[in-house]
Amino acid sequence: MTAPLTPQDDPSASAASSGSSGSAPSGPPEPQPAQGQEPSAERDAQAAAARAEELRTELRDAAVVFAAVVVCGVLLGLLWAWLAPRVPLISDGKAVYLRNTEGEQAIGADGWFALLGLAFGAVSAAVVFLLRRAGGIPLVVALAVGSLLASLIGWRLGLWLGPTADVVAHAKAVGKGVVFDAPLKLAAKGMLLAWPLAAMAVHLGLTALFGPRDPEPLDAFSPPRPAA
Repeated sequence: MTAPLTPQDDPSASAASSGSSGSAPSGPPEPQPAQGQEPSAERDAQAAAARAEELRTELRDAAVVFAAVVVCGVLLGLLWAWLAPRVPLISDGKAVYLRNTEGEQAIGADGWFALLGLAFGAVSAAVVFLLRRAGGIPLVVALAVGSLLASLIGWRLGLWLGPTADVVAHAKAVGKGVVFDAPLKLAAKGMLLAWPLAAMAVHLGLTALFGPRDPEPLDAFSPPRPAA
């Protein structure tokens, strides 16, 4: 008699059982971003934060420029009241007349205001450019508006510091036949634009000559530049 044969393990069955008992094979691995490469959303957030910080810096600088230029208007008024020629008047007790009908003192007052405005405009623009070469729209607007307001302050302050505007009362106070000064006035109101126009022209010229320039774009047919 022969003993019953025991079934031997089938290799294919054992392989199948071992495969089913393990973890199921996963698909292809997901591509991972390269090391050091940040997601696009994070880069956009950082760029927006940098732009916001740059805008705050520009607005702060523009406010400082505006305040400094407006304060300089006081100096303009002081210099104009001191340097502008006086127009001599004389009274006969009944009316007030020009002592010298051919005098050019009135024109000289306008001329001095224009010269001072041009000088203040050139100096203020040069100082602003030297302190902040990058410029920016808020800075230019602050320089222009501040220069116009400074001209108005200098004009009104010069009138206030000059001789009184009440000519009749002044003539009665000094007496008959006594020469006195006419009130200081700006006949040509266009001279108020001397400061802002000079500031804009000088700042634009300095920016065009010495300001920072954007890198030129590479031509499609030009050879690539070597890396630094």
